[in-house]
Amino acid sequence: MTQNPALLLPVVLPVAAGIALPLLPALREDRNQKLFVTLILAAACLVTVPLLVSGGALRILTLTENAEITLRVDGLTRVFAVLMLAMWVLSGLFSFEYMKHEGHHTRYYAFYLVSLGALLGLSMAANYLTLYLFFEWMTLMTMPLVLHSGTEEATQAALKYLLYSITGASLGLLGIPLMLRFAGTLDFIPGGVLDPSLVAGHEGLVLGIVFAVVIGFGAKAGLFPLFAWLPTAHPVAPAPASAVLSGVITKAGVLSILRVIYYQVGTDFLRGTWVQTAWCVIALITVFMGSTMALKEKVLKKRMAYSTVSQVSYVLFGLFLMNTTAFTGALLHVFVHSICKDALFLSAGAIIYMTHRTRVDELRGIGKEMPICMWCFTIASLGLIGIPPLCGFLSKWYLCLGSLESDLPVIAWLGPVVLIISAILTAAYLLSITVAGFFPGADFDYAALQKHEPNAFMTVPLLVLAVLAFFTLCPAPLLGIISAVSAELF
Repeated sequence: MTQNPALLLPVVLPVAAGIALPLLPALREDRNQKLFVTLILAAACLVTVPLLVSGGALRILTLTENAEITLRVDGLTRVFAVLMLAMWVLSGLFSFEYMKHEGHHTRYYAFYLVSLGALLGLSMAANYLTLYLFFEWMTLMTMPLVLHSGTEEATQAALKYLLYSITGASLGLLGIPLMLRFAGTLDFIPGGVLDPSLVAGHEGLVLGIVFAVVIGFGAKAGLFPLFAWLPTAHPVAPAPASAVLSGVITKAGVLSILRVIYYQVGTDFLRGTWVQTAWCVIALITVFMGSTMALKEKVLKKRMAYSTVSQVSYVLFGLFLMNTTAFTGALLHVFVHSICKDALFLSAGAIIYMTHRTRVDELRGIGKEMPICMWCFTIASLGLIGIPPLCGFLSKWYLCLGSLESDLPVIAWLGPVVLIISAILTAAYLLSITVAGFFPGADFDYAALQKHEPNAFMTVPLLVLAVLAFFTLCPAPLLGIISAVSAELF
């Protein structure tokens, strides 16, 4: 294995910067902090992107013969690292203005930068042990983002986030002894590494543990039954933190599940088993449940949180189907959800920052007060619903086709039905805000109307995300990357 020490840079750079931020007196001034964070985010992109192109691997530490901490760039790394970087940069720029509303800038930016290093390490993990260590580190570094305001509500939400994360990670930890016993290696290899001769006679045990492992990592992705941290954490976290918790941190759970199923256990062993059926059923339950709970919820950010519960399980459902078409749809929806949900949470943050309104029933006429913000909100909503030509249409099309192509009884046709019903519910709970915002009715007091459009730090990230929601107009580059990953696995 050719060693590439440069692979440490995407991890070390933001971590070192996050540690240095509160220690350097010159960086205590707000203007200097913004410049420093901007430079570090730009530098992270400049050092990471060339490494994603060139590839390579790096063994950091050898603990035992079968336990190493190793980084490696593969196709899946490229998919998730690019997404994480893009969303982190946009949410970071948005926070420059929004954090005036929250205070404690230094602490927020420090943990924000360190969390990025953990996420990039997670995306480059070459084996189960490395992934698990970065997964736990990411949890510990993102918890302060939930805790940021320091209120009793925030403290309870942060503890709940930590409890659910630790519970899920404890189940995920079972995969390490499982793979050492039945594979002899923790390396991520396309197609899986299980040794049939070692598994023979123990199939039931292996399936049971793998089921628990995926449910455990699913806690971070908001999978039923370990989803309740999302609607608790999102309303109390700063809006840019909510955006990355929903758009990026949940994808850490998705990535971990993907690595376990496709790079450790292998789909040949799982396909057609009770485990696959159970996972698909749980994912569909989560899709439907999240949509219905979002429709009933009146607190804006909490509605967005329940939406995340539903939409991330679209991705998981596609992964659980274990065929090429559904896999393509799942990875497409990783991008769709991150782009659209970041835009929705940042729009919600702009509304809260400018008007202090936090409930859906307070947003009547908001489109007249903040037209740019609400147009971005509307475009993101249409993308998440799946209205062509916006991004969600293509991902959901692939997911429905993948479900119909599967050989799973009932699930094959039930999947598209649930996804379509969820899309209708998504339209109801998102477009109702748009309609009330732009068409408040004849009895609305237009005389009292005031413009509350946010400044460029907030508006530019929203506009960029709104433009990205049209990536299906030119899907070839993204489909090419996904196809390369898929070709390794099927």
